[in-house]
Amino acid sequence: MSFYDFEHPFQQDGAVEIDRGASRTYLNLINGGEEMRVADGAYPGSNNSIQLGQVDPLAAGNDDWKAGVYDADGVDTLSALSGVDGMTVMGWVRMTGQNPSPNTTTADPDDLYGAVGLAGVLSGDSDGHAVRALLEIIEVDGELRLVALGRRLDGGESQTFAAHEDWRILLPQDEWVHLAATFDYTTGRMALYRNGERVPGFYVDDGDPWQVDGSGASATTPRGIKIGGSFPQDTQERNPCNCTMDTIQLLDRAITPREVTAQYNLMTR
Repeated sequence: MSFYDFEHPFQQDGAVEIDRGASRTYLNLINGGEEMRVADGAYPGSNNSIQLGQVDPLAAGNDDWKAGVYDADGVDTLSALSGVDGMTVMGWVRMTGQNPSPNTTTADPDDLYGAVGLAGVLSGDSDGHAVRALLEIIEVDGELRLVALGRRLDGGESQTFAAHEDWRILLPQDEWVHLAATFDYTTGRMALYRNGERVPGFYVDDGDPWQVDGSGASATTPRGIKIGGSFPQDTQERNPCNCTMDTIQLLDRAITPREVTAQYNLMTR
């Protein structure tokens, strides 16, 4: 579907990354532009990744380094994710600084954001924050956890699948880790993977927030992609990730555990 290795800048504008996947959705490197590309590949054969992060922890603004694309009418090239039965969000992450970051939307200098945004696809009615499928670190019952967070219906409730293990063990500082999250909208099943292996976890909502009925997600085109934070239209800051990311894949189906392992092995071996 969409595949970003950060080795293919758009010839006319280095602040744009070419999608090597079938969707051909160009990705904007927001606020940092070409400087966000760093010579630090996550695995053998990879040369570049992108640096993401909070620029000014003391002031509200729109200068955080993040990546994405946004269109309030829906991003036409993401139309394959309309009414989709399932999705996969997958990529490499390396924590490089403080996470979570100071919350610049409040007056308290000691207040931290309650989440760290990794990568996801927006819903068809998103304001730049609400998602159809997302990898994230977010507070669950007062504790930060690595999660897969998904929404089947536009305007509907989200469901969260959270890892049991401490997120700082799953994502150690300065270590490249391959993550994947899968979402099956027809059954309500979700899963997390780390370095090709399934991560034990639990559903945060015991009920049926997706209102599962055997059909797929809303038949609307997603309004975009967000990487390293929210609001890819750059109207406000939220949940930045002080990290580098490499080889992000957004797929139009929930791939199998064997396929996740195969993807990881393909890149590392």
